Amino acid sequence: MTTRTTKSTVTFTRPFNLSGFDGEQPAGRYSVETDAELLEGVSFPAYRRMATMMQLDAPSRVSAGILQVAVINPDELAAALVADAAHIPDGDEFAAWRASNMPSATDPKV
Repeated sequence: MTTRTTKSTVTFTRPFNLSGFDGEQPAGRYSVETDAELLEGVSFPAYRRMATMMQLDAPSRVSAGILQVAVINPDELAAALVADAAHIPDGDEFAAWRASNMPSATDPKV
């Protein structure tokens, strides 16, 4: 089985919550890795996501260099990033969806 790992960095401008971690996390940059496996038997290269993981640095008062890694829901991460960009309070997923999918009053008419 062929697998690939995609690495990216996300930035939160405000504290946020994700179900993979205990409690609220501070604003900052976070490393995200997604593992996917190559699907066999199809006529074109296609991958299926197996896991998405996010790393958090341990607070400096605990121990420098320790990382906490948790499997997270990529849809929840996307909604949290939209909410952060729109400054929407945690827990209002519909508002986060609206912010990313509905045209605003300042959007030009097509």
